[in-house]
Amino acid sequence: MGQSRQSSRPRAATAISARRGPPGLTLGFGPRRGRGSLLVRAVFLESWRDYARHGWGKDVYKPISQTGKNMGKQPLGWIIVDSLDTLMLMKCDEELREARTWVKHELDYDFDYNVNTFETTIRMLGGLLSAHYLSEDDVYLEQAARLGNKLIGAFGSKKGIPYASVNLKSGEGIPSHVDRGASSTAEATSVQLEFKFLAQLTGEELYWRAAEQVMKSLDEADPPDGLVPIYIQPETAKFQGKLIRLGSRGDSYYEYLLKQYLQTREQVYLEMYLEAVAGIRKHLVSYSKPSNLMFIGELERGIGGPLSTKMDHLVCFAGGMFAMGATEGLDYETARRLSTWTDEKEQQMTLAKELTHTCYRMYHDVPATGLAPEIVVFKQDANSEKDFYIKPADKHNLQRPETVESLYYLYKITGDVKYREWGWEIFENFVKHTKVTSGGKDTKPRYTSLDDVTVTPPKMRDNMESFWLSETLKYLYLLFDDETDPKWDLENMVLNTEAHPFPRYAKAPFTTGWRRQAKLESVEPENKETPTQEMEVGDADADLDVSEAKLKASRDNEAVAEALKQKGELPVAKQPVAKPLNEQVDSVKQELGKQADV
Repeated sequence: MGQSRQSSRPRAATAISARRGPPGLTLGFGPRRGRGSLLVRAVFLESWRDYARHGWGKDVYKPISQTGKNMGKQPLGWIIVDSLDTLMLMKCDEELREARTWVKHELDYDFDYNVNTFETTIRMLGGLLSAHYLSEDDVYLEQAARLGNKLIGAFGSKKGIPYASVNLKSGEGIPSHVDRGASSTAEATSVQLEFKFLAQLTGEELYWRAAEQVMKSLDEADPPDGLVPIYIQPETAKFQGKLIRLGSRGDSYYEYLLKQYLQTREQVYLEMYLEAVAGIRKHLVSYSKPSNLMFIGELERGIGGPLSTKMDHLVCFAGGMFAMGATEGLDYETARRLSTWTDEKEQQMTLAKELTHTCYRMYHDVPATGLAPEIVVFKQDANSEKDFYIKPADKHNLQRPETVESLYYLYKITGDVKYREWGWEIFENFVKHTKVTSGGKDTKPRYTSLDDVTVTPPKMRDNMESFWLSETLKYLYLLFDDETDPKWDLENMVLNTEAHPFPRYAKAPFTTGWRRQAKLESVEPENKETPTQEMEVGDADADLDVSEAKLKASRDNEAVAEALKQKGELPVAKQPVAKPLNEQVDSVKQELGKQADV
């Protein structure tokens, strides 16, 4: 902790081979291509069916004791809604029919309970919106509109920064009961994809403006080099504390800068993302000893302070982020031959590859289980024999998705089969060490979290997080799946931070309502060929109207869904969802064709 960063970039780490699993399983590649995705689907169904037998409809599920419970007086759909698009992706038709019936007849968000604004938005609102996107089934859109009308009350602070929680009955935003009422910076800035998509589907501009006001207020706080402290006060939009990291409470801020640009083509978010990437490279990137593994550390005292070598597993999402930032979803060979390819984009690809390799090693280098802990601390002593160590409190594994998420992006973008091999090794170790076959109410297989990955057999933790179904197994399935579906194509969709797919827009349904202060003269926009929204359209200086009267009118409306449904109408997109990047892809193909002719 607190060691100085190395100023120069070391030589590349020595490559290591992936551990091979039992015969017949590792041949999902090559001659038996496709077998990997089928086996991932089988594990998903084992987990899902166990939940359906013993915890159906409950928000929290314990696989060892095979019991479930709700977070409040009524279910939120924490597991069912979060898994809808995974059921669709894996073509689990019977299970999907049962889940849809539950959503239509049992799910009701109108009860007195305080929910976390961020988690409910990315999991529940995001899950409903993606289910509608994939199926065009208005059952999901109606529920999303009802929920959105309740969650919008969280944005009622003076500066529009959402409160940490919101009451589902009253729609009132509630400050955090800890951290002096501050909101998590990542949580406040990682609801934008969901509310912008809801605005597009319903034509309700209030959702769009609320999402944009957050970003305006945060940008006006002027974070140095684009790096933000992990807490922000809702009423003042002032950062609290100095701690900067890409782990807990910081991570998805950076993720959503890029993804907002990919979703709507608003240039302002690309500028903010590029500034942040430069800041990450300048202040947070360092290398371990003895293997020169690149990691992203933490600045506990802010910029200018020493770099902590602690890295959360959560940081492993950034490998995929950097790859998408460089290519925007095009394959690497195509993207790098474009006239818009730059050294900065090549540097992002280098960051993507190095960090993803490090995150794989966080699994591979744990000899007992081959599974990563929640947090590691990297070593930089020249005499170190191992690259990282694990503190006793950090030995648990919650079946998190971030590493396999980046493996998916890197494989799809580079085509390098090693990312599949690494993913297969991780999948096999999940199956081997997190499977439960005894105790509880039956002996059918199911999967659970672990308390300690450093011992064999590992001590189990009686809890299955919803992201095991909605993210981890989904990314593994996509990693091994060779089917083509434009709705799951990286050039056409953007995945929210809970792995729920939304479409990209060729033209955003509403205009950007704010402009940045003049402070980015040195940042050159990367994609000059892509048309962007005119940011001067709209009142850039107007504060968002989130008065109680306005919010109550929106909530009481239920409008967006229920009233229209009673009239025999349904919410209609203000503008049709276009297939994004099609024009760019066509131009890429034309350019490559010209180069081939030469």
